[in-house]
Amino acid sequence: MNFTDCLIEYVSWRTCRQARRVDNSKMKSARLWDIFCKVIDNYGDIGTCWRLAADLASRGQNVRLWIDDSSALAWMAPGALQGRWPRLEVLDWENVWDSAATARLAPADVWIESFGCELPVELLEHRFDTTRSNRPDPGADPIWINLEYLSAEGFVERTHCLPSPVMYGPASGHTKFFFNPGFSIHTGGLLRESGLAKRLATFDRTSWLESHAIGWQGERLISLFCYEPAALEGLLERLQRDTTSTQLLVTNGRAAAAVRRVLGNPPADLKSHSMGPSGSLSVTFLAPLSQADFDHLLWSCNLNFVRGEDSLVRAIWAEKPFVWQIYPQHDNAHHTKLAAFLQVMDAPQSLRQFHQTWNGIDSQVLQQPDLTEWTDAALKAGARLLHQSDLTTRLLKFVEQLGQAN
Repeated sequence: MNFTDCLIEYVSWRTCRQARRVDNSKMKSARLWDIFCKVIDNYGDIGTCWRLAADLASRGQNVRLWIDDSSALAWMAPGALQGRWPRLEVLDWENVWDSAATARLAPADVWIESFGCELPVELLEHRFDTTRSNRPDPGADPIWINLEYLSAEGFVERTHCLPSPVMYGPASGHTKFFFNPGFSIHTGGLLRESGLAKRLATFDRTSWLESHAIGWQGERLISLFCYEPAALEGLLERLQRDTTSTQLLVTNGRAAAAVRRVLGNPPADLKSHSMGPSGSLSVTFLAPLSQADFDHLLWSCNLNFVRGEDSLVRAIWAEKPFVWQIYPQHDNAHHTKLAAFLQVMDAPQSLRQFHQTWNGIDSQVLQQPDLTEWTDAALKAGARLLHQSDLTTRLLKFVEQLGQAN
């Protein structure tokens, strides 16, 4: 390791160590947060940003969520677009370009730049350009956090909390800080709202299924939230041949479209479909679910297929076996990312092999899911992660430490 690498390691270690030493009793009671989100993937980025915004607001923080496409919030977080969530406001990303509108807003204490979305130059000019007469107080420049994607790879610990100086543009001379979600105490952790364990412990599966008109007669329940895996047809065929009756609960959107294609594109208004000998597999197409009800879906099922980032974390907290379809990257970098996650999960070989096939890394025939072995792995990994502090707690402490240093 050269001198530069050693210096980066030291700065990262020292910054994160100081952040963990912040006394909760001395933390500032409330700050104003701007969270910026560009919707690229279906629901993963907006899902994560909304959960973070709602969690911060529930802890007494004031939050503005700037987003370029808020349409999914209409069903994901009912009431969000009407301003019915306390301390939380949804704003149109396009308004960032309107300097007059921006000038009327109170300057935020914290900026969260999510998943590498670049902030508009107009916003940077308004906040940092010293020649502007309406520039906010220079002594109140925002704490600027670059919230990264979730990964279990080694670089996450090495770069977590590192400063990233801005070298050009209106914000030149200012500093962002990396904040990396992850699976160890040396990262930003995972999103987990207060009271989640209590909600899960008191959940009534039967009542929830009935409230969503899901007819359940005690058969195995499997949820499907996926992109368009090549192995999907093989999964449906295996479930048809299985001696255990299964009801497959298919989420709205890309997963439903993919399943309908496998079924030969049945009428769009078809809500359920039976397959296999004596209807051994029944497929139920679900309406869009709020985030709370998506959690309830995962809690109700014996096996969950999830995709992207937000649903992966929720599957971990559900204490049920799950299979993850990672977002594919053109250079196959997701192969390494998936392997690192399975290592952190201490996944048994059968689960690793199933993930390889489900994610198109190999062309093997899907094997029979080993729910006993997979359940044991999920419970052990979830228990380990539950003993760690959550992402919002770590983020609040880190921001407080940076605020005290300024």
